[in-house]
Amino acid sequence: MKKTRINEAHYILKGKMVEFCGWDLPVQYSGLNLEHMAVRTTGGIFDVSHMGEIWFRGREALRAVNHIVSNDAAKLVPGRIQYAGLLTDHGCFVDDLLVYMIKENEYLLVVNAANIEKDFQWMKKHTARFDVQVENRSEEYSQIAVQGPVAEKLVQEFTDIDLKPMGYYHFAQGRVQGADAIVSRTGYTGEDGFEIYFRADAAAASKLFLDLADRGEKYDALPAGLGARDTLRLEAKMALYGNDIDDAHTVLEADLGWILKLKKAEPFIGQEALARQKEAGIARKLVGFELVDKGIARHGYPITVEGKPFGAVTSGTFAPFLKKPIGMAYLPADHSAVGSEFQVAIRDKTVTARVVETPFYKRSK
Repeated sequence: MKKTRINEAHYILKGKMVEFCGWDLPVQYSGLNLEHMAVRTTGGIFDVSHMGEIWFRGREALRAVNHIVSNDAAKLVPGRIQYAGLLTDHGCFVDDLLVYMIKENEYLLVVNAANIEKDFQWMKKHTARFDVQVENRSEEYSQIAVQGPVAEKLVQEFTDIDLKPMGYYHFAQGRVQGADAIVSRTGYTGEDGFEIYFRADAAAASKLFLDLADRGEKYDALPAGLGARDTLRLEAKMALYGNDIDDAHTVLEADLGWILKLKKAEPFIGQEALARQKEAGIARKLVGFELVDKGIARHGYPITVEGKPFGAVTSGTFAPFLKKPIGMAYLPADHSAVGSEFQVAIRDKTVTARVVETPFYKRSK
C-alpha cells in the first residue's frame, strides 16, 4: 500500500488503519461517532494527502480547463475556487473536482484519490490541442483538512495567513509551520474549515499533523479518519464519486445543475448532451431520504418504486449528529418530490423510505 507522508503520525496516534484506494489510511482513532461529533461541535483534523493535485500552466490554461469542466473557470480570479465536474461526452462524471485559480494562466485541479491517473490521462488527451502544460504533481503534496467551529482558531496558530477575512471557496498562499502552503476555506464535512496543501518531507508532515492534534486538545478537536469523513459528507449531502456520481449518471441527474454552465464561451465536453437532456427533461434524479421504518439503508441495498425495481441506495448510514438513518438514491423524476415514498430491501425485510429536503444537515452561520 502507498503511504502518505503523514503515515507515521497515524500509528503514533493509534489510528485504526485500513486500505483505501491503495493507501494505508486511518478509518478512525477514538471512534467514528466521537470524531463525527467533534467536527460538528469543536473540530477534527484529517489527513487527506491521498487526494490528487494536477496543475495547468500556459497561455491557454483557462481555455483548456474550461474545455474539460462543467463550471465556468472564466469567472474565477486569483484566490478563488470552483467545484466542478470533469465530464464525458454524455455529460456524466469522469470525476468531480475543485478548480483553484492560482494566477493568470495557472490553475490547480484537485481530484479524487482513486481517479488521479485516470483523470490525468483524460486531461492530457482532451487538452492536447491547447497551449498548456498539464502536470500531475500529486506525489509532491501533502494535504491536511481541519474542519469544525474551532478550525479557524486552530489553524491560525500555525500560519502567517490572516484567516478571518478569507471567504468560503477562497484561498491564500503563505507559510504553515515553516512550509510554503496553500490554505483554502473549503472542506467535505458541511462545516467551516480549511484545507492545507504543502510540500514537506515525512518528518515535517507528520510533525505538523501531530502538532495540530496536540494543540487541538485545548479546543477539544480530535484527529479524525475516513469513517467520520464519510458520515459527515453524507449529512451535508455531498456526493461521493463511485457511489452517488459516476460515469453512468449526468450532472443534471445528480442534482448538480448549479455546477453546469451551458453558455460559457469555451465549448466543453458533454455540453451538447447536457443541453439536449435539459431541454427534454431528466428521467431520474438523485434525492435524499430518511427511513420511515426501523433499519439502516446502506450502499447497494436494492430499491423498489411502486413495486418495480429501480436501482439501489447510493449512500446510506445512521447519521451520528442527526441521530436517524439517512441516505441517497436515484429515483424516477416523477417520483422524486419531497414526501414521495419507496421501498428499500434490508437483508430479509423491506422497509419504507421517504424523500426529504436536503442537505440533511446545514450548519448555523
